[in-house]
Amino acid sequence: MVKLMPDAKPYEMKEENINKASKALKAMGHPLRLKILCVIGEQELPVMDIVSKVGTTQSNISQHIDILREKEIITSRREGSKILCKVRDPNILKLMEAMQATFCPVN
Repeated sequence: MVKLMPDAKPYEMKEENINKASKALKAMGHPLRLKILCVIGEQELPVMDIVSKVGTTQSNISQHIDILREKEIITSRREGSKILCKVRDPNILKLMEAMQATFCPVN
C-alpha cells in the first residue's frame, strides 16, 4: 500500500482516471518514446530537431510521435514545412520530473 503524507487525501479510484493513467503510462513506457518526451520537455520542437537529439531515423521518430499523439500525450502542428511537437498536458511533465527524481537521481 502507498503511504500518504498525513494531510494527503486518498487516491480516487474512478475507473475513468485509472484507464487514463494506464494509457498514458503505457505510451510513455517505451524507452524511445520516453526519450522523445525528455527531449521535448517544456519546448515546442520540430520533428527534425527531435530526430537529431534522439539519434535515430526520422521514420522511427515519426512512428513513435504518432503513438504519443494518439494517446494524447503530445500535440503537433504544421508550420510551413515543419511539424512542431509539444507535450499536451503540464501534468505529464510533472510525472516525468518525478520519474527522473526516482530513477535518475543526481548525486
